[in-house]
Amino acid sequence: MNATLVIEWVVKSLVIILVLTGGFAYTTLYERKVLARMQVRRGPNRAGPLGILQPVADGIKLIFKEELTPHNADKFIFTVAPVITVVPALVITAVVPWGREISLFGRTFTLYLSNVNVAVLYILSVTSISVYGITLAGWSSNNKYATLGGVRATAQMISYELALGCAYIGPILIVGSMSLVDIVEAQAGVWFIFLQPVAFLVYFLASLAEVNRAPFDMPEAEQELTAGYHTEYSGMKFALFFMAEYIKMIAVAMIGVSLFLGGYLGPGIDRFPILGPVYLFIKVAVWLFVIIWVRATLPRIRYDRLMALGWKVMFPLALLSVMITALVLLFVES
Repeated sequence: MNATLVIEWVVKSLVIILVLTGGFAYTTLYERKVLARMQVRRGPNRAGPLGILQPVADGIKLIFKEELTPHNADKFIFTVAPVITVVPALVITAVVPWGREISLFGRTFTLYLSNVNVAVLYILSVTSISVYGITLAGWSSNNKYATLGGVRATAQMISYELALGCAYIGPILIVGSMSLVDIVEAQAGVWFIFLQPVAFLVYFLASLAEVNRAPFDMPEAEQELTAGYHTEYSGMKFALFFMAEYIKMIAVAMIGVSLFLGGYLGPGIDRFPILGPVYLFIKVAVWLFVIIWVRATLPRIRYDRLMALGWKVMFPLALLSVMITALVLLFVES
């Protein structure tokens, strides 16, 4: 194997990990600032100029915070569960393209780690792993509230994964490929949000449920479960769960932007390929703003209605969208 190619993969992997971990820290600040503005109050403004060092202060606090393990907990699983949750969130974006090829130092580099023809299957496979971490965290804590939170997370994430998977199918049928690079490039003329509005809506709502964001944050319902599956966690183990949540927010935004909003495409991309990551960043920032906006606006819904929405509304709607897309493509091709 070419040593230069291995070095390129290693560098790209480090870039992805650093961007996601740094993005996690400053997405928390972004959310707190946006929520403060929407609620007409001051957000973080003490640590550093305009509060920009607040994530650093939070990290230092969590590093030195005492970590406790319940006496009757399964200590091994209790320790491993946060890791099982955060690792899939880090590796899921390996197949998401940031831009086109660029020339640098006399060589051509692709702005993605891997372009596989089963990228969508890879994403669905990896996202399904994180449910194990949350469920095992709740069970291993030996706490009834944590166990209920883990059970809720299992039911919710499995239910909404069906609708989420169906939302991918529309763009795949139109392009005839499961590669995210091919799907993004196929949107050079028109974004798929205009061709697949129902699939986009289903994807957005199902992704909120997948990452346990309001109004679908039932596994963490403080009023009912005193924080749910991570009730017994503290210190850096506690931080890993929130790292996983915010990194998954960034990941679903990157995937959604690539599927429906043209990914890295934008004005001048043909002449200046380096603009690709800039356009992707702007679109992801807007997507995250909408997620935060939903949290600031909508109350948490009741759990039975959460499950009814997933099975009785979103899943049938996603299937209907797939059927209509397939029929239209069949009619056009014939």
